[in-house]
Amino acid sequence: MSWKVANIRLELDEPEQALPEKLAGRLGVGPDGIASYRILRKSLDARRHDDLHFVYAAEVEVPGGLAATGGDVAPFEPERFDWPEPGREPLEHRPVIVGSGPAGLFAGYMLALDGHRPLILERGRDVKDRVADVRRFDSGGLLDPESNYLFGEGGAGTFSDGKLTSRNTGPDILRVLEILADCHGKPSIVYEAKPHLGSNRLPLIVRTLRRKFESLGGEVRFSCRVEDLDIAEGRLKGLMTSSGYVPADLAVLAIGHSARDTYGMLLRRGVPLEPKAFQLGVRIEQPQANVNVARHGAFSEHPALGAAEYNLNVRAGSRDLFTFCMCPGGIIMPSVSEPGYFGTNGMSHSRRDTPFANSGLVVTVAPGDLASRHPLAGVHYQQRAERLAYLAGGRTYHAPVQRVEDFLAGRASRGKVRTSYERGTIPSDLGLILPPPVMEALERGLRVMDRKMQGAFLRDAVLTGPESRGSSPVRIPRDDSTRQSPAVAGLYPCGEGAGYAGGIVSAAVDGLRTARAIVARHASPAR
Repeated sequence: MSWKVANIRLELDEPEQALPEKLAGRLGVGPDGIASYRILRKSLDARRHDDLHFVYAAEVEVPGGLAATGGDVAPFEPERFDWPEPGREPLEHRPVIVGSGPAGLFAGYMLALDGHRPLILERGRDVKDRVADVRRFDSGGLLDPESNYLFGEGGAGTFSDGKLTSRNTGPDILRVLEILADCHGKPSIVYEAKPHLGSNRLPLIVRTLRRKFESLGGEVRFSCRVEDLDIAEGRLKGLMTSSGYVPADLAVLAIGHSARDTYGMLLRRGVPLEPKAFQLGVRIEQPQANVNVARHGAFSEHPALGAAEYNLNVRAGSRDLFTFCMCPGGIIMPSVSEPGYFGTNGMSHSRRDTPFANSGLVVTVAPGDLASRHPLAGVHYQQRAERLAYLAGGRTYHAPVQRVEDFLAGRASRGKVRTSYERGTIPSDLGLILPPPVMEALERGLRVMDRKMQGAFLRDAVLTGPESRGSSPVRIPRDDSTRQSPAVAGLYPCGEGAGYAGGIVSAAVDGLRTARAIVARHASPAR
């Protein structure tokens, strides 16, 4: 019988090989009384600086019964991953998926597993060529509007910390993590409380998942941008692309949060769009050593811990100011897809071993904050800050930066400012770039956050801006049940770009669930 055993403590110096003995002791059985075990959860308890330790929960298979249970021991029945039997409605053409980010890749992979042989259309290049394009840009080369940090195989998440955290739990999320682990991801991502892959691992994982998809009969067409929709009598008939016409009676729209030209095309075609809340702010960067000491105290250099993280949220006037996408041991990189605009993001490798920590530091911009109710008003809001940043950076994609001490004193920074941004920086006054609500929140909230971090948050810290692509400012409405656009039958808005996800895992899960809805409705050609 299977039991869940929670709150198993391991000291920082104890190896995981000590778990079976501790599990047996908690269950009141001998060393041979456990048939097998599986880690369900691992987290770091850092509530006290003088008592850091790891806490585990595990599923344990015990032959026979137990004399007593209760407390941290309870019967365990895993939640079952649900997948429907194929529906009956035939498809004239194979499903088309627009975009190969997490939502598009997982929608395609799950449909391919069911025999649908989907076609993925990706405006950018394959991940190998994309890596070369990004490195060329970082070294001072020209921006390729179709192959960059935001467009190309794997989507924006390919160049990120590779965080796999999610606000939710359940079998769908576990299935996504298992698939990623099976594509050369670390096996531990299925149970770590804060799993991450690292930007050095992600290209291989993305390529492996695509090859699995292709082995199941799927096809990917790179450098193929969807430019228009063929709609007749409220139903999708096909897609006009940069490589020609593609007939389709079903398309998953997994375009990502930066496909601004695609938003414009959808609006012209009468597809409903609406503004949604999004985040905008800056990147803050400080020495990683400061964060390690603030979070781990005397254990700050312990090899079992690695680079420390933080997650802060304070009330700053009328808004919340909060950290977002924190990258311990990482770097700041450009988040740019359009010529003449500049934004930032953060990423880190799997080892998280640079001397810098960085995080988004943002406020939420609600539709009511915008100048109009136009569906793309949020995009225009982002673009204004990005355009000002591009101009402040000398029209070269150098990053405008400002020391925190200068920001709080209301003066522009001068001289050399040390940051991890590779392409180059220009000391600036971010007050000339950021919208007033962001400025007010930063001015009110920065010192409050610093007190929460015992003075480590602002010491030697630098601001880079803007951080503008953390989430989509647009939602493409869909029916809660069918997941289709209410205006265009056969069009399935999905993922971050449609406004239904925020991160690798949530986007992948949204793709999986969209595939589930399609499978439940349509007959599989392979069955």
